[in-house]
Amino acid sequence: MSYSISTLLKRNLQDVFGEGDPERRRAVIDEIYTEDVVFYDPSKGAYRGSDEIDRIAGVLRATHPDFTYQLIAEPEELGNGGRVLWVSGRPGDAPAYAGTDFIIARDGRIAAIYLFFDKLP
Repeated sequence: MSYSISTLLKRNLQDVFGEGDPERRRAVIDEIYTEDVVFYDPSKGAYRGSDEIDRIAGVLRATHPDFTYQLIAEPEELGNGGRVLWVSGRPGDAPAYAGTDFIIARDGRIAAIYLFFDKLP
């Protein structure tokens, strides 16, 4: 399937990094990422391929199982890329951290993800 950049950004955040069920997360990973996808994490370096993204998303989710992601604004698209600004934390509490995801898409799937942590508003 082929998805819009805005849809890819939202699904990456909610259905991959926000998903606690490993089977549902893996199904989405296989659907929205290219086989050679790379995820660039500012604190840990690069993760290459679906298996590594699945692994790190599961590790991150396990450290904060009750956190949710909320968009600060609608995703922005430009050419074959896009970005979305978000915050995360426990529902009802002030956000614990904030970030911006940038993606590069190829054939309607995510080929690269760049994570930047932002200062909380």
